[in-house]
Amino acid sequence: MKIFYSDASPYSTKVRMAALYAGLPAESVVVDTNADPSELLAANPLGKIPTLLTDEGLAVFDSRAIMNYIDRQTRGSLYPRNAAKRTETDILEATADGICDSLLAIVYERRARPEEKIHQPWIDRQWQKVERALDHLEANMPRLGKKPNAGHFALAAMLRYIELRFTGKWQRGRPKLKRYLARFEAVFPDYAKFKG
Repeated sequence: MKIFYSDASPYSTKVRMAALYAGLPAESVVVDTNADPSELLAANPLGKIPTLLTDEGLAVFDSRAIMNYIDRQTRGSLYPRNAAKRTETDILEATADGICDSLLAIVYERRARPEEKIHQPWIDRQWQKVERALDHLEANMPRLGKKPNAGHFALAAMLRYIELRFTGKWQRGRPKLKRYLARFEAVFPDYAKFKG
């Protein structure tokens, strides 16, 4: 089993951490999506990461689809069975992934366009979404017990990414979020392998 990924991708980080935690034996394979690697394109016509390729040749893509696949393969290790708690987990995962969507929109706007064509109002709009969502998380910090769930992995991956790309621009007024990764590592010590 393989997971095609990029080290900087928060969605890849979420999936790889979850697979390790759940005990799903998958080899992590670094790919450069800009180079259109044939192995990735054969598995996922969109050429996006992460993509999980099973031993049977089934390709599962989109990080949430992969998370659900891991959960099914490991007898419910990532999502609570209780309906209300499952909904909370889904919302946390969607919030963290949505923040990543906005952060990546900013990164790509700056990276893909010539300086004179960068649309600052677009960047500002995306950053407003990030700020609102971070404030929401700070005010509604998810409980983190001894067993992390899919939402916790998504939150950890998002915080790793925002610190990687926006160091020092998100922490002020958010002490709970600032402390989250230390708390997360206490229940998932393997997080140290993903700090990079």
